[in-house]
Amino acid sequence: MSNSAVEPVRSINWPASLVFFITGAIALVVAPWYGFTHGYSLATVLCTLFLVAANGMSITAGYHRLWSHRAYESHWLVRLPLLVFGTMAIQNSVLVWSANHRVHHRFCDDNEVDPYSAGRGFWYSHIGWMLRNYPSATPDFNLVKDLERDPMLRFQHQYYLPLVLLTNLGIPVALGLYFGDFWGMLLLAGVTRLVISHHVTFFINSLAHMWGTQPYNDRNSAKDNPVLAFLTYGEGYHNFHHHFLHDYRNAIRWWQWDPTKWFIWALSKIGLTHSLRRTPDVTIQRAVVEMQLRRLGAGAAASADVDISESLARLAAPLRARVQQEVEAFRATLAEWSKVMDLRQQDLAHFRERSKEIVAALREQRRRLAELVAAVPATAAA
Repeated sequence: MSNSAVEPVRSINWPASLVFFITGAIALVVAPWYGFTHGYSLATVLCTLFLVAANGMSITAGYHRLWSHRAYESHWLVRLPLLVFGTMAIQNSVLVWSANHRVHHRFCDDNEVDPYSAGRGFWYSHIGWMLRNYPSATPDFNLVKDLERDPMLRFQHQYYLPLVLLTNLGIPVALGLYFGDFWGMLLLAGVTRLVISHHVTFFINSLAHMWGTQPYNDRNSAKDNPVLAFLTYGEGYHNFHHHFLHDYRNAIRWWQWDPTKWFIWALSKIGLTHSLRRTPDVTIQRAVVEMQLRRLGAGAAASADVDISESLARLAAPLRARVQQEVEAFRATLAEWSKVMDLRQQDLAHFRERSKEIVAALREQRRRLAELVAAVPATAAA
């Protein structure tokens, strides 16, 4: 958005504003008061935790990775509960959610087009974009023609409001009657659960674009943050996700917290999910090395045969020579990878063996470049 342009004041989105205000007030005031004066049963607490997790996993594994990005395929026995508990999270229908999310990826940080652009600040990207009727938040259903072919998704979209009421009132009320804690279940498993589910998801649109690191790409604001990953079922590894959006994983190291990935993978072992999409290791390692070279001022030469002497002129001679060596090494690795790609159809076993060797070479270069990045002042590499 141009700094000189003055955006007109948009009309208030009353349905969304009232939902956020009323549920927030109940969760912050009424629910604690009821807890202090009446207490919550263990069953109510456990049901709340389960529903929070079910809502969160349905958004991340369902709305996000399954439907928005088609990162894997699943049996209807998986899709149905994801759709039920995703509806319960009240984040709009899958068609609306996915249409907006696909625009977000295509035009990330474009204040005019990105529905929840982080370039407009924390409040806007977190919740403000839903409180007023901004044109950028109007879904373009032409982007979800593939999803419209699914009768389950069409049904949810057509009957979204009654399904929201049924899941958000019916499930907590049924649980409250069964466990004998009607009001406690309604306040904690109903309203408080919803507020938690909302803001956990909203953190990805806001904090995950403002707080963290960018190991794969700095051309948009998405960042990796392990703290946010812990809170958001693995979604906090957002820099990886924005660069490799069709990967069913957000975290690729075994020790990185991504329960959504583990959930999808576990279901694949019993035949309930399949066609899990993974970014090749070579592609991932290449992105990291290119990002490191960009930080050293050699990004333009990372994969092109161009003179980088001018961009490295501010570096001390020994560092400049080392960076130039790394650029040449990277070019050589890419040339070798081009040759290896020809083996895929001819000799798959040899292709896999050579791929592992190239991944190992790129990882070793990552280690060397990490030392160089640490040795070069930020101002010198800018």
